[in-house]
Amino acid sequence: MPYRLKHAVAALCAAAAALLAPASHGQDFPSRPLRLVVPSAPGGSPDTVMRLLAQEAARRLGQPVVVENKPGSSGIAGILEVYRAAPDGYTLGYANNVTLAINRSTFAKLPYDPRELKPVVFVLKVANILAVNPEMPVRSLAEFVDYARRHPDEVTYASPGQGTSGHLTGELLAQSSGLKMVHVPYRGSPAATTDVIGGQVDAIFDNTISITPHIRSGKLRPLAITSLRRSPQFPDLPTVAESALPGFEGVAWGGIVAPPGTPDALIDRLNRCFNEALADPAVRSRLMAIGNDEIVGGPPQALFDYAERETAKWAGVVRAARLPVQ
Repeated sequence: MPYRLKHAVAALCAAAAALLAPASHGQDFPSRPLRLVVPSAPGGSPDTVMRLLAQEAARRLGQPVVVENKPGSSGIAGILEVYRAAPDGYTLGYANNVTLAINRSTFAKLPYDPRELKPVVFVLKVANILAVNPEMPVRSLAEFVDYARRHPDEVTYASPGQGTSGHLTGELLAQSSGLKMVHVPYRGSPAATTDVIGGQVDAIFDNTISITPHIRSGKLRPLAITSLRRSPQFPDLPTVAESALPGFEGVAWGGIVAPPGTPDALIDRLNRCFNEALADPAVRSRLMAIGNDEIVGGPPQALFDYAERETAKWAGVVRAARLPVQ
């Protein structure tokens, strides 16, 4: 039987079982430890955030929530782990702008359908910052745009990788401003920032969590932030939207998802748990302190509603940039 058909049958069986289960099913959950799959390496910003939320969820659920890192292939390895898991509420995953939206444009065929996952909660948004090597002769976004226009195909910008939020935010700025810049992809933020600091690359687009220490130390010069509103971390740093391009937004974002077919009663239980954690002033303070710009929360569907809008937006950027499809 083809995999997709087998998966559809399994999901139908799970849904039928949920309908036949006693009404107390969601109330009895959980009775054993949960696992939370993070499709990136330990120590990165998603890992840091999810470990904090896992601790808070465990305290509220009365069971351990074990974080498992499964990096690889634009987040696909980790998301597949969730996508193929039993729909019993005991396997959750972190899904973000790449796995829920961007991959739909940069891959010709995905081994998972993002729309079949069950959203649990929209967790956060993290802005990108355009920063440059301090030796670059620009001190504002306007000066950067002017310099790039006068030096077509000479200005280089780094990102944490092909198809990441940092990469496509740079493409969006180039398309919106008529710039011709050279993208230099890296395998993660550390290598990218190291080369910009060292002067091998002119500029970088990266999220506030990764880039803040280098800005604070003076090793990088920030020019603009890509959220619609100024960041609480950098209240004096103007947004791209207010500086030059009204409505410009290029942020990383993410939330928690469950396997297809997970019963709504379990989704509701988990959604309440994570919303309680996200509403806790101490938790919010810790999340903001590590560089997050907006803590979202809300109903499960809010995550997928935002993902659909982002999918359409970044698909246009990918087409206009003629990026290779894998």
